[in-house]
Order: sequence, then C-alpha cells, then structure tokens
Amino acid sequence: MFFSKKIKKFKKIRHCFFSKNGGFSNGVYKSLNCGEGSMDKKKNVRKNLTFVSKKMGVKRNNLILMFQTHSNKVIEVKKNKLKSKIMADAIITRDKNIALGVVTADCVPVLLCDAKNEIVGCIHAGWKGALKGIIKNTVSKIRKNNKRGKIFACIGPCIGRKNYEVGLEFYRRFISKSKKNRLYFSFKNKKKKLFDLRKFVKDKLEELNISVDHINLDTYRERNTFFSYRRSVILKEKDYGRCISVIRLA
Repeated sequence: MFFSKKIKKFKKIRHCFFSKNGGFSNGVYKSLNCGEGSMDKKKNVRKNLTFVSKKMGVKRNNLILMFQTHSNKVIEVKKNKLKSKIMADAIITRDKNIALGVVTADCVPVLLCDAKNEIVGCIHAGWKGALKGIIKNTVSKIRKNNKRGKIFACIGPCIGRKNYEVGLEFYRRFISKSKKNRLYFSFKNKKKKLFDLRKFVKDKLEELNISVDHINLDTYRERNTFFSYRRSVILKEKDYGRCISVIRLA
C-alpha cells in the first residue's frame, strides 16, 4: 500500500495505491487482482474488491469502478444515480459514501482532490487517453463550479521510461500532435524509442496548475509488487492482473 504525501495531509480524504499483494487470487493473478475484466475466477476478484472496500471504509457496492476504454470521457458519480456500468476513463464525486477506484497494469493511475470544495477523482491515463485529453477534461469537470479550489494530484505506479519501448509509428503519432512531444522520447535504436509516460502525464497536470507528487515506482520492473501488462506479454503469460488505486471523501 502506497500513499501520496500531499493528499495524506487532508484529514477529509482517504486514499491508497494498492500493490498486487494481500489478496485471494492465484497463478498469474496472485494475489490482489482487482481486474473484473481479467480471466481470473470471479469469486476471487470479488473477494479482492471486498478486501479493498473494507480497507477504504465503504460497502462493496460503494466502491465504484469504471469500464475503461482509453477514452477522454469523465463522469461525475452520484450515489442516488449509480449505473451498473460506467463507461469512462475518469470519475469524480462529491459524495462522502462513495470510494472511486481505477485499475491499472502499466498505465498511469492518477488520484486527485480538491479538499476545500470536497471533490475527489481518479484517472486511468494510458497513452491514448492522455493524448486525447483525459487529464484536461477531468480537471475542467472538477473546476466547473469551483474555479477557486486548489487541486492536488498524485501519479501512482506505472511503467517506467526505461521499460516502455515503442515503435516509430507511435512516436510519429505524438509528434504530429506537437513537435514539443519529442522531449518525452529517448533513442534506443533505429526502429525503437523509449517513452516517458509518467512525465507526459505530469506535464499535462502541471500545465493546468495542478500540484503533483508521485509514487515513483516502475510496474514493469517491480515484479514482486505490481502487475504489468507488458511484462506478462514478454513472459507469454495467458493474462495479467490489475492493481487498484482508490480515493474517497471521509
């Protein structure tokens, strides 16, 4: 379990970046796999999510997850208007009875809060969503009626630059958006680059005057601590688990 030093200072807010340990799953999913979209046994995933709910001090039904599609869609969650499936890559809430969760396995989990106006949120920031504007959309939605609030964000464990190898087509897609995006890439060889997803997300937040801190751990490298999609592919495993990051108003 990992915590933001900045967010932890707010007594009204509880949060946690959970590792892959402490759960009930086995095999490649060992042990705290919170991915409902994985091929893990459903009963084990339910047990894992119940464990997380208890840690966060909410009922299981009040731990709200998204059906993540690498989009730029943001939804405000309200207790009296809960949907069975939330199609989005970011959610926010003002409801104190709800905990918001994002599941990742290399992508960037971002937890956000505006303590003064009592709003919290989480973002699933893969490269697609980040490039499409998921971060700007989330911040805009938080600020919509509270422009004077101070937003804090923590970027959680994600794949590190040294292990995020990408092709030239990927590189060109970013450069076509802005030539300034070159700074997020370093040279590996004639056909491959290394991409700094963490820095890309951090800069998007800071451009919006968000105060940012980090749980600066590499999901690919920290094999005993985090799930990693890319590591599972390289190891030719059948599937992969997902870690969860959660935030709520206390």
